[in-house]
Amino acid sequence: MTKDPRRHDGDLSLSSQLEMTKQITIYFAGAISGGRGDVAHYRAIVAALERDGHRVLAGAVAAEHVGAAGEPLESSAIFERDMQWIAHADVLVAEVSMPSTGVGYEIATARYLHDIPVICLYRPAYTKRCTAMVGGDAGIELIEYDDPAEMLSRLRAALQKYSTDGVGCSRRTPA
Repeated sequence: MTKDPRRHDGDLSLSSQLEMTKQITIYFAGAISGGRGDVAHYRAIVAALERDGHRVLAGAVAAEHVGAAGEPLESSAIFERDMQWIAHADVLVAEVSMPSTGVGYEIATARYLHDIPVICLYRPAYTKRCTAMVGGDAGIELIEYDDPAEMLSRLRAALQKYSTDGVGCSRRTPA
């Protein structure tokens, strides 16, 4: 009996797993108005996901030229664009270490308006605790981390549930 090469048994190398992964569209959320101290960190996460072959919708979040004042667009234009991007995403990934009202709004939109899976990344060293609205939502996968390399490994494993080239796998349901 031959083994199905698409099946993930946990014993495959990362490169083998990535070869079996189909591209997914990820909406990446992070603080803008709440502070831009993490922009280089956001850029590193977005770049890693793009290297893995995913389409990442990040807008100004990962743009170094955008400060805490945000993009030079009307608020309504940013809102409409980002709502469209969320609606077309397969998964929303949010870095929630820096508190942000906008990121909370994006998470709720993904979860409760579009039924899109949400993965949140949180560094405990930043605040006393992750907000209960994220940490208490059993439908959000929360990855707490101190080491960015470890976080990327765990994020890739989490995304694998939504990107495995499985037959009959909905974009909203893990494989």
